Amino acid sequence: MKKNNNYLFYVGVFVFGALIIFGINSYAEKENISKVDEPTVKKVEAQEVKPAEKIQVFLFHSTSRCSSCITAGKYAKETVEQKFSEELKSGKIEFREINVDLPENKEVATKFKASGTSLFINSIIDGQDNIKEDTQVWRLISNEQGFVSYLSDKLNKLLGK
Repeated sequence: MKKNNNYLFYVGVFVFGALIIFGINSYAEKENISKVDEPTVKKVEAQEVKPAEKIQVFLFHSTSRCSSCITAGKYAKETVEQKFSEELKSGKIEFREINVDLPENKEVATKFKASGTSLFINSIIDGQDNIKEDTQVWRLISNEQGFVSYLSDKLNKLLGK
């Protein structure tokens, strides 16, 4: 008898569910709800980004540095020197490692809002600073090739390449 009750219960749930589904579908067809007009898509012109006139790649650090901080500086410097030697020579790209603990660096550290170890990239467009801290590089410290590729791609985009 208990098996019969379970069987009847499941059949009842199934029938009830089917009625609800068919009822909703029937209502939607009647009210023409299921037919949705395609949204009007406006074409948006891609915002044209001007290439940077100059790019500053600044690695800020304190006097006491951990191995990751040293590695980030090494990878960033090598990337700029090896991949952007012409831009470095012409002054289009500037690379500096800046100790925020030294008094002579206080002004630049304040301008970039840098404290401790951080990599900032300033793309100067129409004479305006576009200072951004790049935190992605820290995820790539254990992957030199990934670090170099990431930073190279970023700088190439800023140069309009």
